[in-house]
Amino acid sequence: MSSLNTPPVIAGVTSLAISKWLTFVAALLLLVPFTAEAIPAAALADTAKVEWQWGVTIPLRDGVRLNATLYKPAGLKEPRPCLFTLTPYVGDNNHDRGMYFAAHGYPFLTVDVRGRGNSEGSFRPLIQEAKDGYDVVEWLAKQPYCNGKISMSGGSYAGYDQWATAQEFPPHLATIVPVSSVGPGVDFPVRNNAFPPYDIRWLSYTSGRTKQASIFGDDPFWVGLFRRWIESGTSYRKLDSFVGNPSPIFQEWVNHPDLDAYWDAYNPTSQQYAKLDLPILTITGMYDDAQPGALDHYSRHMAQALPAARARHFLVIGPWDHPGTRTPKQEFMGMKFGAASLVDLPKLHLDWYRFTMEGGSKPEFLQKQVAYYVSGAEHWRYADTLEAITAESRPVFLDSIGDSAREVYAAGSLAPDRVARGAPDHYRYDPRDLSLAKIESESDLGPALDDSVLYQAVFLPNKSELIYVSAPFEQDQELSGFFRFEAWISIDQPDTDFVVTVAEVGPNGTVTPLSSDIMRARYRETLRSQKLVTTKEPLRYDFNHFTFASRLVRKGSRLELILAAANSIQNQKNFNSGGVIADETIADSRTVTVALFHDAKRRSALYVPVALQETPGTTR
Repeated sequence: MSSLNTPPVIAGVTSLAISKWLTFVAALLLLVPFTAEAIPAAALADTAKVEWQWGVTIPLRDGVRLNATLYKPAGLKEPRPCLFTLTPYVGDNNHDRGMYFAAHGYPFLTVDVRGRGNSEGSFRPLIQEAKDGYDVVEWLAKQPYCNGKISMSGGSYAGYDQWATAQEFPPHLATIVPVSSVGPGVDFPVRNNAFPPYDIRWLSYTSGRTKQASIFGDDPFWVGLFRRWIESGTSYRKLDSFVGNPSPIFQEWVNHPDLDAYWDAYNPTSQQYAKLDLPILTITGMYDDAQPGALDHYSRHMAQALPAARARHFLVIGPWDHPGTRTPKQEFMGMKFGAASLVDLPKLHLDWYRFTMEGGSKPEFLQKQVAYYVSGAEHWRYADTLEAITAESRPVFLDSIGDSAREVYAAGSLAPDRVARGAPDHYRYDPRDLSLAKIESESDLGPALDDSVLYQAVFLPNKSELIYVSAPFEQDQELSGFFRFEAWISIDQPDTDFVVTVAEVGPNGTVTPLSSDIMRARYRETLRSQKLVTTKEPLRYDFNHFTFASRLVRKGSRLELILAAANSIQNQKNFNSGGVIADETIADSRTVTVALFHDAKRRSALYVPVALQETPGTTR
């Protein structure tokens, strides 16, 4: 058994708080920059360089007309490559972006999606963008200011609809730059088959034709609503009516808890990925809520495409959260990054457009096909593929003495040897425990700490978790890639939800969150079908959906692993009964006892992604 010598803190928060904070971030897609996409003030254009036209009408194949705002270089004398973005947030959100690109020589259209803003038709999130995107590309190619070469622009929703449009293969689509692209069924509106209450908040934001920005942005309003919902014991299916916005789309989503053909239809097929052959620049961040979707699109294309197409797909992973994939900042949740993290992303876009549509040189920043930022070392590294970043997946095995892995200061251990001494560790979780709801809604920790799992970690005496800590690292070690957690777990109910987090704990107790995963027990074998737990014997749970991490762990630091129950007003409540989760109420609650085994026959292990050693040409 190992222990920590000093209280692990960062910005006044415990080690447990930070690592559980990351669980929440990774498990719940907080799509804040589904709002405006700002360009840094220093990069904004001189208005004399841009001509602006509102109310451009784009006809679609079924007679529906979309509304767009056009930004053109002033005095344009010959056709140019053109850019556009499709947005459900009304075109005004992209004003800065339009001004910037037009001032740098590219006509830019910001287009309201069908049923939003001043566009005709009815809005059905995500599913409509493929064919509509195709029609916009081909309409734009015919305009007198366009030379027939077109790229899309934008992030989050506007990153996803680039993939959706590309799967239709419009002849004049020259390149795409999907930034922080959500993956329907992968990370939004559901991740690992667990729906967050946030879904109805987002659907309220996009209800009707205009922005509901004040409603969407009122955190206390939504925290209060979600608290009352949890305390009422009402089912998740009734959440839309409970908050005052009955939504057919919400009900449609809830009717598909498995990763099934419904969700497949939102994304390119294997055949479409294989056929897709155009330059692509994918951008995401280590703390980007949409990283799972962005990397799912990237990985599927790289797995299916021909070698020539793979050679034209580049990937950038910065130390950024979701907004930071558009406007990087040097600090996030108390973590400070080096100056190299402040990449001029608008310029990178410009360089990419010149490279792919005008025969310019490849952007200097893209030294190899994958660029990733190593926090701690505070520099960029480069690799030929995402897989080539990791030299080995090195196991560290869980152990404890006397079922003791429930305290930060007397945690179980993570060790490289397979010696097993301890009996299983246990925690109990009662879904009827509503004490967190009060804490979450009444505590004010500031915007950087504004999430439920962190509240839970800081304030509640919580026994619904198990904690394991490694010995101090004997030398600096870069960890880059994907963690995996192979756990032997028994539960005495048909179902429950687990969250797993990994963090670095520095010699002085400073904590850096690294990655997380979430799993619903009934989906332990596959996300495509349910299999309730019918035995009290331990079963193997493979946590294989951690987010990408890259960190230089310094000598003297430790790794911390936490397995916990999901208990937050920001999570869909699993009442552990084994019923249809969306229809369960508090009356269905069952207390679950979770046992994590680490004996000679059932060795639970965290697999740590050890990076390749640095060589000349792999860093910047």
